Amino acid sequence: MADDDRTTLFQQMIRTTLRSAGRQIEDAKQAYTDAKRSALADLPQNDDGKARIVCRRYAERRAVRLDDQARPACFDPDHPDCQGCAEDVKTGSVETW
Repeated sequence: MADDDRTTLFQQMIRTTLRSAGRQIEDAKQAYTDAKRSALADLPQNDDGKARIVCRRYAERRAVRLDDQARPACFDPDHPDCQGCAEDVKTGSVETW
């Protein structure tokens, strides 16, 4: 194997490793943010730090991210069930699992 081939393989390996590390860092940052927001809203969390709530609109269990205003990521401002759910999250009375 020529030196150029080894250099190219080594560079590809380094790039792949760095991309993987970058993805892991981003995943860790997102999990931290999710867990922090769920903890601030005093909601139970799954392993990824997402809040475990029962969706009023579809009556199903969901693990969701919360935004800066403690609203679930699935929040629809025009739907009354979603508005009620967001209010319940803020007051701490949302149904959880």
